[in-house]
Amino acid sequence: MNLTEEQRQRVTAWILQGSKLSEIQNRLLSEFGIKLTYMEVRFLVDDLKLTPKDPEPPKTPEPLVAPKPLDEKKSAPATGKVSVSVDQIARPGTVVSGKVTFTDGQTADWYLDQTGRLGVVPAQQGYKPAAADVQQFQTALQEELQRLGL
Repeated sequence: MNLTEEQRQRVTAWILQGSKLSEIQNRLLSEFGIKLTYMEVRFLVDDLKLTPKDPEPPKTPEPLVAPKPLDEKKSAPATGKVSVSVDQIARPGTVVSGKVTFTDGQTADWYLDQTGRLGVVPAQQGYKPAAADVQQFQTALQEELQRLGL
């Protein structure tokens, strides 16, 4: 495509302003009467050794997090150890159930169902224990169940 020097400068300016290739295509037609396909505009921009700017990704606002209410259990000093207890009577629909207290003082109910799947229901909705606590919990649970002969 043969463009005049002025037209090349205009295309360069449009690219530097952040125009998209489709916008350049439309402006070439409306301002200079030059009808090009999208691919021809891409080749033109490439021949001019220009690189269209990628649009900046929209900034996503950070989610608002409400402060968590002070939990008495959480304010208690952490023991540094996960503790597990087994219920005298298992929850309905489970083989065995009990409670667990994690190192940060958070508590949860746990259970094993008839298929052997372990479930944990935290007292505070959305709570997720640390990976090290989960590992400690599984080990402590296994030891407790062996101790009880289960």
